[in-house]
Amino acid sequence: MNGEPPTQLSNNSRALVVSDLTHVGQNSPYMISRDNIQNGGLIQIAESTANHSKKLQDDMLELGQKIKHHEDNVKYLKHHKNKLDESVVDMQVTIGKYHMSSSMKKEDPSHNEEKIIQNILKHEGSAAALWYRMKSQPETQASYLTLTKDVLGIVATLGMVDDGNLSRLLSEYLGLDTMLALVCKTYEGVKALETYNRQGLIDKSLGLCALGVSGGRPLDGRFRIICLEKLRPYVGDFIDDDPQQRLDLLKPRLINGEIPPGFLGFAVNMITMDSTYLNGISSDGHNLRESLFYNLFSNLQVYRSREDMLKALPFISNGAVSLDGGVIKSPGVFDMGQKRGEMDVMFPNGSDRFNMPVNYFEIENRLKETEWEKTRTMGDLQIEQSLLDLARFNYEKKKQEFVQFLAQSSFFAAQHQA
Repeated sequence: MNGEPPTQLSNNSRALVVSDLTHVGQNSPYMISRDNIQNGGLIQIAESTANHSKKLQDDMLELGQKIKHHEDNVKYLKHHKNKLDESVVDMQVTIGKYHMSSSMKKEDPSHNEEKIIQNILKHEGSAAALWYRMKSQPETQASYLTLTKDVLGIVATLGMVDDGNLSRLLSEYLGLDTMLALVCKTYEGVKALETYNRQGLIDKSLGLCALGVSGGRPLDGRFRIICLEKLRPYVGDFIDDDPQQRLDLLKPRLINGEIPPGFLGFAVNMITMDSTYLNGISSDGHNLRESLFYNLFSNLQVYRSREDMLKALPFISNGAVSLDGGVIKSPGVFDMGQKRGEMDVMFPNGSDRFNMPVNYFEIENRLKETEWEKTRTMGDLQIEQSLLDLARFNYEKKKQEFVQFLAQSSFFAAQHQA
């Protein structure tokens, strides 16, 4: 620059800087007159730049803290809402309120236990029919005491389902062979029902075969027996304060952590049992829900509709059913079309044996309170999300201002060093 030291600004360079700074805005720390620059105003610019930089950083820090605060609130409210969702599902299952439409809910008082037993007896060649005929004849039952002492009963009569439509659906899912299966406590009881001779053939003079022959109704084909002693029981917690000792199974979750729309619960928890079967029934002290019914249904999910079920397909690991007749046996295996014939052996309605839970009205009130709290939580969540969005917007705006300020500072420093 015409022989002048490069560390000094020429009069032309200073004029160029002042000219460029006229574009930085009225609030810029560089709005200093030409005279001030020529009279040592660079020190004042440096101090103003530092102060303005600190103010911008303080503003960004404050906005960052607001963002963190609202993010924590949103996270807490989402977690709280999810817990409320779980509580609502559990309480609906406990009192049998699945929020199904009236077209789906089909109560059938004729499907009580007595009617189901009559239907079982129609399957004359089955072990289940033979079993109930024996139980109805005290003299025959006494003669075959070794057969009776270890058998709890038939799958179809060991549990009840309050809603006729759901009962039919779960019965169809299990199939007739399973619904007619005999349930034994121990393997010794299983062996007593059928024995073999030295040639490995069935000894028809013993066990159920002998009973069938003596009654004039021999067994027809195979029959299924479920041995509680050989089942792998559920390992986990139970739902708190649930008189039916329902299982606290891990509910399906969408990516956002919410329960899929239309999810009503697990089939294993929708079976109502006599208090006799809620105590230690198996040889290792497990009740029927955690042994028999958990092995039959596992984590089978129940949905309000096919549409809901198919939308939740990625989150179904052990099959699902819907109240309008949809059935997924296992991931990738669908039962389509309509079932041929009517399922006559199904879980009976429990209304004829069980009254409402002792704490039914207490649970119903808690359900209403929980649903109200859920509504309020969703409102709070919307407010917090709006505040979070606003804080993020303001932060981005302030960040852009800071970036622009840094660019202007760099430009001024470059001109000063020229």
